Amino acid sequence: MPFFILSILIQVALVIHVVKTGRNTTWIWIVVMLPVAGSIAYFILEVLPELTNSRAGRNAGRKVGAVINPNKGFNQAAHNFSVSGTVDNTKRLADECMAKGLYSDAKTLYEKCLVGIHAKDPSAMVGLANAEFMLGHYAKTKTLLDDLIASNPNYKNQDAHLLYARTLEALDEVTGALHEYEVLHDYFSGPEASFYYALFLKKQNQKETANEIFSQIINKAKMSGKHYSSLHKDILKRAKNELAAN
Repeated sequence: MPFFILSILIQVALVIHVVKTGRNTTWIWIVVMLPVAGSIAYFILEVLPELTNSRAGRNAGRKVGAVINPNKGFNQAAHNFSVSGTVDNTKRLADECMAKGLYSDAKTLYEKCLVGIHAKDPSAMVGLANAEFMLGHYAKTKTLLDDLIASNPNYKNQDAHLLYARTLEALDEVTGALHEYEVLHDYFSGPEASFYYALFLKKQNQKETANEIFSQIINKAKMSGKHYSSLHKDILKRAKNELAAN
């Protein structure tokens, strides 16, 4: 059965469950508008507890909770949102969706935040730009970030700056991307900007310079202690792999 049809059937079943069991009708909006995140959240928060009277139900709950949300952040955010769809609760659930790779659902939630007096909220705009980027909508990402800068000229966010550089690269705006990466390489607090700068240079056939930067990333981690290496382990692993591939 195609995934799309299966997801529709699951949504219908969960909406029927909401109505028949007298749950808060806000769940209907969540399940319909956020097909993946909403269905997972409803199942974890509302359906699984009904099963916990049995040993099998308790085991299932522990296994699903461990896989989907070991820190319970997603469940708590979904619960708070179901109780009250404030901008803060909506944004928190959107952030959790991003962390889970549920980019379409995150996009929907961030868009819901950007209304009224919050229409130019910088953190929600950055969140939406990240979601658009991960969905491959690079032109939309650039438009959002340009609007962010114009609407909030004093707002500073190094992650948003890096996203802008990566967006320019994705749009083949090589000169602009190079400039942004050079600036980021000088001030970004972690290794991410330098790593993506090196990848960019490698694509521009500047392999020697790229390898120097990869080496700098690894050497800095060695001098910065275990906490730094643990915090940035994914990027460090990728940097090592890039060097090993040469």
